[in-house]
Amino acid sequence: MSEGKWSDLAARVASTVVLVAIAAIELWLGGLWFESFIAAACGVMIWELVRIIAPEKRSEAVHLGILTGLAVLISYHAPVIFRLPILLAPVLVGVGQVKARRGLYALFALWISAAGLGFISIRLNMGFGWMLWLVGVVVATDVAGYFVGKSIGGRKFWPRVSPKKTWSGIVGGWIAAALVGAVVAMQVGFGVPFVLVSVLASMASQAGDMAESALKRKCNVKDSSSLIPGHGGFLDRFDGMMGAALFVLIAGLIYAPGPM
Repeated sequence: MSEGKWSDLAARVASTVVLVAIAAIELWLGGLWFESFIAAACGVMIWELVRIIAPEKRSEAVHLGILTGLAVLISYHAPVIFRLPILLAPVLVGVGQVKARRGLYALFALWISAAGLGFISIRLNMGFGWMLWLVGVVVATDVAGYFVGKSIGGRKFWPRVSPKKTWSGIVGGWIAAALVGAVVAMQVGFGVPFVLVSVLASMASQAGDMAESALKRKCNVKDSSSLIPGHGGFLDRFDGMMGAALFVLIAGLIYAPGPM
């Protein structure tokens, strides 16, 4: 085993254990505990986003992070018609503050905010089971992608954006997500189509990961921050989760699944 090839494994595992423990507690508690946890995470990711796009705007990064966290927290409790305007308000404030790469900021800030609302809606409206499935799919995708990609290697998926991602890792993530979907489908009687839904959620997770990688590449930044050893920042760790959450939120609005 090459030490350099797996040099970040220990830090990644330790950080993952801590993150999973915290997230599991918040997920189980639900209610205001979970809402506050998600709102705080969104605020931190906005802070990181400003650091990536306009690193000189240090005080603005903090202010926009707080505003976004509050908007995410408030939006869930507001009437549906007001939710998007509430989420858009701090985005528009940020566009006026950041100035550089405004389009990129607006796009990613809205994505972070909408994904935050998605997390809260999935947990509190669709139920603990759906949230647990979502986390399972994303974690399986990430873990399988890492180990399969490192072990097998092969052709790069999108070298200009993410030089380390390989097709073997991408496909390994799909297979792992399909297995998670199959286990859940057998347990709750959803049937084979749910396996495909799990793979689609996995793809959305990978799309979120690639989008954040493209942002960092565009801004010539390696990590969104150094808050999480072995992973970088919250954006680096939760980009895939946000992609999957947005997919489930949109799919849930269309098909309105029952609690699980």
